[in-house]
Order: sequence, then structure tokens, then C-alpha cells
Amino acid sequence: MRGRGAVGVALRHPDGSIVATAEPLNSILHRSRFARAPFFRGIVLLYETLVIGTKWLMRSGSVQAEGEGQEMGRGTIAITLIFTLVLAIGLFVLLPLFLAGATASATIGPGNSLVEHLIEGLIRVVIFVGYLLLVSRSHEIGRTFQYHGAEHMTIHALEHEDPLDLEHVRKYPTAHQRCGTEFLVIFIILSILMFSLLAGQNIWVSILGRIALVPVIAAIAYEILRFGARHRDKVWVRWLYLPGIWLQGITTRQPDDSMIEVAIASMREALAANGEEPPAGSWDPPRRPIPMGADKKGTAEQESAPEQVTR
Repeated sequence: MRGRGAVGVALRHPDGSIVATAEPLNSILHRSRFARAPFFRGIVLLYETLVIGTKWLMRSGSVQAEGEGQEMGRGTIAITLIFTLVLAIGLFVLLPLFLAGATASATIGPGNSLVEHLIEGLIRVVIFVGYLLLVSRSHEIGRTFQYHGAEHMTIHALEHEDPLDLEHVRKYPTAHQRCGTEFLVIFIILSILMFSLLAGQNIWVSILGRIALVPVIAAIAYEILRFGARHRDKVWVRWLYLPGIWLQGITTRQPDDSMIEVAIASMREALAANGEEPPAGSWDPPRRPIPMGADKKGTAEQESAPEQVTR
């Protein structure tokens, strides 16, 4: 759970207990005076989401591995991260570009860069949705999507000032208007428009240009997402943003009570770290600090965790 100045993290340990901590948002970008400026804040959020999100996914894997008597070393983590980045660039940037070129050459002949660009955009959408449908069939990813739903339901309860407990959280939907999935939908639509600026360029300009435009598209997409979240009470806005809600039908699922418990614990950590109080009557799930072995470099951070989890 991300707050203004810190994130709260809670994990289900292999022994069944909840382990938790909080981490301040103190990157160079976050400390910049432009961190909350329009458009620049989208780049900050993208950076923090990628870096912090990836880091805690890796630490979560380390906790699970240690619970099974194994250890996830730095080499394994580094290789996993590099492989993931290469796969993402290849699958969502390069593959649509090459497939569009081959399809356009085979059907309409070379030289029609605009049609080729539209084909590329369509291929990118199909690959993205197909990828989500494919990975959602995995048991592990399915559980991740359930935790995603628990996160959204807990945020809904907080925003409605309901007590954070199973009864009140359970009544809310798994979709949320500020979800990262909705951000990705906006990002893809914008990328189709922005990448049209590169239509007709040689292959290296096309590849490097697409990579360079990623932070620009992210900045604009975040502002559009914020606008939609602020004006979701308007019917035309709800209709306009429906594709993001529909796609959350894939990336979120109904969680079980144990997952909601973890989500509430994470929210409590985030609120405490940001100096805020939960709504009256909220449940405070029992939890303990994340094991030291899950992050050998984070000694100072872990030493402060017991104070955070007892608030």
C-alpha cells in the first residue's frame, strides 16, 4: 500500500503468520520539489512503482524460499529482473513493431506507414490482453490477482471511512478507478497515438524513439488517470473509462478472508508510516517484522520494524 511518504508491506509467511514493515519513499525523484508537479509526478510514480514493486516482489519470493528451506540469492534476483525487463521490451515493444511490418508488407505492400502503425497498435492490444489471459491461468498469478482485489477492496473501505475489517471490506468491488491496470489501458492507447510520430522512420529510430517516449506517455497517462478518478461521478467519464474497469475483470479476483487480512495489515502499516489513523473500529491484524534473512542488506530498516508493527 502506497501512501504520500511511505509504503506499507505485508506478506503471508509460509508458517501462516503475517509479516510486515514500512518503507519511506525517499528516492531522489521523490525528494525533488517537482515530485508533485503535473506530468513530472507521473514519471516519479512510474519509477517508484517499478523499483519498489519489483524489490518487494523479490523479497516476497525470498521469504517464501526461506520458509521452504531455500535461499534466493542476489544473483537469482538480478537474473530474474534482467530477464523480466528483456521479455517486457521484446514482447510489448519490439514484437508488435516487427509483426506489423511483416503483416503490412504481406497484405498491402511496403510504403504505407500509417496503416502499418495502426496494425502495430492493434497487435499490441491483442498481445497485452492475451498475455493477461494466459498468465491468469497460472495458480500463482491467480492468487496474486486475488491479493490485487483485496488491495482495492481495502482502499475502497478506507475512502468511504468504513472500519477496516472483514465485514466492511468484503462489500466493496475488486475494481478501482486508480488501478495500475487502468493506467496501462490509457498508456497503450496513448502509445498508439504517440508512436504515430515515428511512422515511416528506419528501424533503429523507431525502436529508440519508442523507448524514449515511454516516460512522456507515462506522464500524460497518469494525468488522464487522475482526471478520470476525480470525475468518475459523471456518466460520460464512467463510460469513457470502462475499458480499464473491464480489464480489471482479469487482473483482480475475489479474495478469501486471509488475503483481506493481509491487505488490512498492509494498509495499517502504510497509515502508521504516514502518520495517519485508520477509521474508528478498524481491525488490527496480528503481525511480526519481516524476517531478517529476507533482506540481509536492510538491517537498519528491519530494526525499526517492530516499533512500526505495534502501533
